[in-house]
Amino acid sequence: MVTGELKRQIDAVWNDFWSGGISNPLEVMEQLTYLLFVKALDEQQTLAENKANRTRKPIPAEDDIFPESQAFQPEGRAEGRPYRDLRWSRFKNLPPSEMFDIVENYVFPFLQQRADESTHAKHMTGAKLTIPAPGLLQKAVDGLDAVEMADRDTKGDVYEYMLSKIATAGQNGQFRTPRHIIELMVEMMAPQPDDVICDPASGTCGFLVGASEYIRREHPGALTDNRRQRHFHNGMFAGYDFDNTMLRIGSMNMQLHGVQNPNISYRDSLAEDHAGDAEAYSLILANPPFAGSLDYEGTAKGLLQVARTKKTELLFLSLFLRLLQPGGRAAVIVPDGVLFGSTKAHKVLRRILVEDQKLDGIVSLPAGVFKPYAGVSTAILLFTKTNSGGTDLVWFYDLMADGYSLDDKRAPLMHDDKLGVLAEGLVEDEHAANNLPDALTRWWARNDLELERALTEQSFCVPKADIVINDYDLSINRYKEIVFDEVPYDSPASIIDELQMLENDIQSGLHELRAVLG
Repeated sequence: MVTGELKRQIDAVWNDFWSGGISNPLEVMEQLTYLLFVKALDEQQTLAENKANRTRKPIPAEDDIFPESQAFQPEGRAEGRPYRDLRWSRFKNLPPSEMFDIVENYVFPFLQQRADESTHAKHMTGAKLTIPAPGLLQKAVDGLDAVEMADRDTKGDVYEYMLSKIATAGQNGQFRTPRHIIELMVEMMAPQPDDVICDPASGTCGFLVGASEYIRREHPGALTDNRRQRHFHNGMFAGYDFDNTMLRIGSMNMQLHGVQNPNISYRDSLAEDHAGDAEAYSLILANPPFAGSLDYEGTAKGLLQVARTKKTELLFLSLFLRLLQPGGRAAVIVPDGVLFGSTKAHKVLRRILVEDQKLDGIVSLPAGVFKPYAGVSTAILLFTKTNSGGTDLVWFYDLMADGYSLDDKRAPLMHDDKLGVLAEGLVEDEHAANNLPDALTRWWARNDLELERALTEQSFCVPKADIVINDYDLSINRYKEIVFDEVPYDSPASIIDELQMLENDIQSGLHELRAVLG
């Protein structure tokens, strides 16, 4: 968690960009990502040099990012600069005008040249410095250099805090999923060290980061076993997006959280064929965009075979079913319309989830959970791909509070130690402000104590037969029963008698008043 001086330092860097003329939050985030990547390269070179000094062996060519005795000459420039001048630790001490020249004309072309050397570097293709003035670049470099990011946890927290400042919904309807909602979904799915995890609409890679942090916390042995460590860094995580800015940001988010080589790639998930990825993943975590529709011609034919529709939220649901291997699990966010929509495609997909797969649960989210970006009502859909059915009961939870106000401010309603899904010892009033811990506890009891819960309670189970009778309607309000308190009322006759008595009293009073006035 970023607090105190660290928070002030990051806010100062952000404010410098705004006062320097860059007001688009995504552009600010992209430029900061470039600078952090350059800083990380310098840190990698320093580690390689230290190792070489200890072992008295030269740095291997593949690890020598800035060869000491060589120069870098960008294409089209008459002269080059020594590689050492491109290092963060060197150019940060130069005068602003010289620093700007090196970063714009040498460092950024250098990043593009390295684009094929790692999964993170490949997203630097097309990297362009849009910081307009040397003074602003110096403030940004000085500000980032002053932020202490010595360990992985701090680096990750700093970047997450920066991401929280993105306050734009974007042209394609993407917006950042709140971290505590991600944590709830990850905890419910409980990723395992051998899982292969995918987010087909990865954005900032928040779900993949959340899954990686869960593995580190709950399965620390996965990072000490050689086979599992290779899997964690190279094969466990896959994320796709068709926005290059988001790919850069998401890749940096993974890098700063210590995942070395995730598969973060450019892909239009709904338009491209997925024959190579069919049944490739054991876990899908996603909050796909659901603010638009596609033409049939621009949609992957394999998705239309499941349900012929133009709605992106339904196409993504078809995609999840295609990508999951048998036995694979999914926790995905969908708009409420998916749960009760009356079109043929809506009903077909709900029937598939209930009859052909195993629909495990549905968490209804409060309408303000994505404010200020969007006010649409949503739910978390939890299911397992079986291709042979298995739905006996569906668990429902009515999440009414997530620890934050549900207006545009989304201000915390309680102390930090009472926020989030892992908060412990919440009393009744605190539960009323934060339902997340209770939702997780009841999720794991869905096949036991939850079976005894009445339909009037915050969570309950519904038999498959009831869902079938209701045309596969999956909205919680279809099954939740509301108990109204009985209010006693007087009989009509007694009310009339009381009114007549009041009228008599009024008339008597008026008669006495006339007598006094003569």
